[in-house]
Amino acid sequence: MADLPDASTSYELLARMALIRRFEEEAGRQYQRAKAGGFLHLAIGEEATIVGTASVMRDEDYLIGTYRTHGHAIARGTEPKRVMAELFGRVDGTSGGRGGSMHIFDAEHRFMGGYGIVGGNLPIAAGLALSSDFKGEDAVTVCMFGDGASNAGNFGETMNLAALWSLPVLFLVENNLYGMGTSVERHSAQTDLSKKAEGYGIPGHRIDGMDVLAVRESVAEGIRLAREERRPTLIEAFTYRYRGHSAADPEVYREREEVEEWREKDPIESFARRCIEAGVLGEREVQEVRAKAEQTVLAAVEFAEASPEPALDTLYESLYVLDSAAGWYAVDERSPEPHRGEREEDMPDAARELAEAGAAYAGQSDGPRPNPAVDGDAELGTQPEVAEEVED
Repeated sequence: MADLPDASTSYELLARMALIRRFEEEAGRQYQRAKAGGFLHLAIGEEATIVGTASVMRDEDYLIGTYRTHGHAIARGTEPKRVMAELFGRVDGTSGGRGGSMHIFDAEHRFMGGYGIVGGNLPIAAGLALSSDFKGEDAVTVCMFGDGASNAGNFGETMNLAALWSLPVLFLVENNLYGMGTSVERHSAQTDLSKKAEGYGIPGHRIDGMDVLAVRESVAEGIRLAREERRPTLIEAFTYRYRGHSAADPEVYREREEVEEWREKDPIESFARRCIEAGVLGEREVQEVRAKAEQTVLAAVEFAEASPEPALDTLYESLYVLDSAAGWYAVDERSPEPHRGEREEDMPDAARELAEAGAAYAGQSDGPRPNPAVDGDAELGTQPEVAEEVED
């Protein structure tokens, strides 16, 4: 068991975990009030893994997660009121209200999302780490993802490139035992997820993700290896979510007794109790932490409700395709000069000549192509069947 840090650090760790817990509880309540739209994935119970990881990262390091990342952004320094405003779809949110719960993003604090596709953040993490190498930066990328994402094809692709190119990246599996509603024993042939990257040359190990100090110690070493030795590693953190996969999850796949058993390992209560028993913090500080978290979260809700919704005339802003440069819905590449597939009449001459030559080679006559529904099969000379009228 890792030693307790000094009082100031212990207080900050407890405060961050308590704030994230209270934020998530309130986010769930606001979702039930229909204040937050879209999907909502809460990380209640996983605070130690989140805070322990972020607490040993430098400001210049990158963090990228998946879609359960309200707490990750807060742990990296994003103001809770801006995260709440994003959940509400308001202009003062982290993405101007356009991303919602699954797409929290804060480039200023180098939190690169919030990414809705399972495992989709893995290759992006490799790209971030590669960019640090290209730029000569000393930054490390930390990529956090769920147990289910370790089965995605791009998991292996990313591990291979990270090892091959000696990228400054640390991979951390937040193993909460369920990929949505499927237990890890049913979705992964190798249930020791820390071993799943060994075949690509990336070593791994398991840690107790409910112990904020164990997470700090292990992640700090993984970051050191990535930063100083350019050696990527994989950490599997055993953690647990007390709520369902999403706000719409009926939770029919696990027993209530299992949830209660994990609640006895609550990361916040356990750490607070240990700090008090060791004399590092007192009851007064613990209560102060909870009171501040309550005030901050209630202020965040007030801020989010006061923030305006995006104006309707901004609907098409920040899109990849602008009205001044209309995009192509399809590309026709049947000639050396690709053209817009939906505008066949505007095809270049070379494409038209090749199309006509192909039609002639196939034995088709010039002119409009026959419609089989009307003209029958032109090649066989048949006509479509017509139902005979039956006299009464």
